[in-house]
Amino acid sequence: MKLYCLSGHPNLPCLVLKFKSVTVMLDCALDLTTTFRFLPLPLVHSARLAKLPSWVPKDADAGDQDTLKTLKKELKECAGRVFVDSPPEVGIPEDGLLDLSTVDVILVSSFQCILALPYITEYTGFNGMIYATEPTAQMGRQLMEELVQHTERVPKTCTASKWKEQGVFKTLPAQLRDGLNPAALRDCYGLHDVNSALSKVQLVGYAQKLDVFGALQIMPLSSGYCIGSCNWLIQSHYEKISYISSSSVLTTHPQPMDQGPLQNTDVLILAGLTQSPTANPDSMLSEFCSHLAVTVKNGGNVLVPCYPSGVVYDLFECLAVFLDNSGLMQLPVYFVSPMADSSLAYSNIFAEWLCQSKQSKVYLPEAPFVHEELKTISRLKVFPSVHGDFSSEFKTPCVVFAGHPTLRFGDGVHFMEMWGQSKANTVIFVEPDIPYLDALAPFQPLAMKAVHCPIDTRLSFQQANKIISDLKPLHVVLPETYITPPPSLPQRSDLVLEADPPPTTYQRGEVLSLPIKRMYEKIEITPELASALVPSEIRQGVAVASVTGVLEAKDNNYVLQSVPKQVTAGPGQKRKREDNADFAPPKPHVWGAVQVEQFVQDLEKGGVTDVKVEDTPSGHIIHLQSEDTLIQIEDGSTHIFCEGNEELRIKLRNILLKCLSKF
Repeated sequence: MKLYCLSGHPNLPCLVLKFKSVTVMLDCALDLTTTFRFLPLPLVHSARLAKLPSWVPKDADAGDQDTLKTLKKELKECAGRVFVDSPPEVGIPEDGLLDLSTVDVILVSSFQCILALPYITEYTGFNGMIYATEPTAQMGRQLMEELVQHTERVPKTCTASKWKEQGVFKTLPAQLRDGLNPAALRDCYGLHDVNSALSKVQLVGYAQKLDVFGALQIMPLSSGYCIGSCNWLIQSHYEKISYISSSSVLTTHPQPMDQGPLQNTDVLILAGLTQSPTANPDSMLSEFCSHLAVTVKNGGNVLVPCYPSGVVYDLFECLAVFLDNSGLMQLPVYFVSPMADSSLAYSNIFAEWLCQSKQSKVYLPEAPFVHEELKTISRLKVFPSVHGDFSSEFKTPCVVFAGHPTLRFGDGVHFMEMWGQSKANTVIFVEPDIPYLDALAPFQPLAMKAVHCPIDTRLSFQQANKIISDLKPLHVVLPETYITPPPSLPQRSDLVLEADPPPTTYQRGEVLSLPIKRMYEKIEITPELASALVPSEIRQGVAVASVTGVLEAKDNNYVLQSVPKQVTAGPGQKRKREDNADFAPPKPHVWGAVQVEQFVQDLEKGGVTDVKVEDTPSGHIIHLQSEDTLIQIEDGSTHIFCEGNEELRIKLRNILLKCLSKF
């Protein structure tokens, strides 16, 4: 069993498991942190960004004027940091570690882990199956389409490429260069790629058992993190592997985590723990509301860069209650995203994927989420973009939820340019996977307040350690970063994962041989063959039978059938095979260990002299010096090396077989 790690980010997993001749990809997340090396895409012309000074390496070759001229156009400096002036590019999973066209199955655990799917299905020759729950597929589509619209509606006239050249790249500042592989950067895919990739997805439900080529059985189980998110159980007849990614044991809107079937697995593969181990989600919600209230009461505006799905549903519910209790019921709340309307609609449609308390509302009937009522009474106003009707409805002070959380494209860039120079305004980051200081870097110097309130309901290290202890896996495989404290908190020895035996770790580009070896395979015997077996008792209570048959292997299923009998044909007729033929008398089978002394005596009786015996740690080596032949005898195996003398080999084999017991 081998595991390939194609992603260096523990919360953006892409792993490939090879087992029983089946290649399974576990998630295909897209690394959007690479966009932090690029300047934002403003919806309208930004004089500030246009005036940023160019940057060139200090030790650049002054003689290469063409390169320097190109770099001045490609690289801009803002507040001491260097950015690429080009459409933002995303980081795809490693594509040089193995041939992705050989992947048989892709298992997707959540809508955040499906964004790289078009790069795999459309550009690698992939021809396998893709399994995901319906909410994962639909909300993944929304995130992909939003990404496409954000990047396509503000096209840049040229694309930078000179800075990626090896000779130039190594001279770039550390903040731009470190942790980045230019070869892994890609332009964003198009809408055609999205539709084509998602058309290949097969929808599944929780606890639905799926067969993969007869070799494996896979089953999705609720992970408790977001609508439709799941963990995966992968089983053969004798092995059991579990994949836990982005799970939660907290009580939120999705169905709770299903841990029962994950117990006592041979291997537990873990990914997607909390990115904010010291931030309690409830306290972050309280802090979010507190900063929001202070800002709007002072006449300022609040921007919340966010995805159109996920934690934003909980934020709307929490915010509605808070505004009612704070006397701010008339405060305008805007949700601006090309996918905002469909995201809110789908969240109410997928009632069967929600927790029991929200499911029960559907039968009243009521909408499971509060945001449906907020829309109806116009307390939450939804717009596809800042163009069109938004301008006539827009009032301040207000709260705006807008994408993209990286602040490199989307309507959030527009509000940062519009509100960034006022101390009265606040931008609040709630997405845990976004390093907010990197997101704000191209907007510096910034007058507006920036607040980081990461709301992350995924497993903490303490919760993950308890789950590992409860599930009792034989082996645990996890990202290398999980066995050392975070760099920002090196003294927190509790922020690590522990397992017994010690866990196996992985990082991008590694290929692991997991400590699981196939020892057994299930074989069925046909009734005709079973009825012909004649057991012989070799000692009291133990009987053995010689089985002779034809093994048929098809779709990873093995069936032992009766041996067809050759029927003698008449003159001018072809021989026919009869499947229901009687067995010929079974041949005797040998067993036991070779007694070296007896074997040497039998060799001499057979005319083989000049025999030299040498003891080894694992057995014996018999050297027939006159014949230039070696016989290596070990527990369970014997090897004869006689340099192609077939007549001698057969003679030695027959003498050896006489030394063994028979039945």
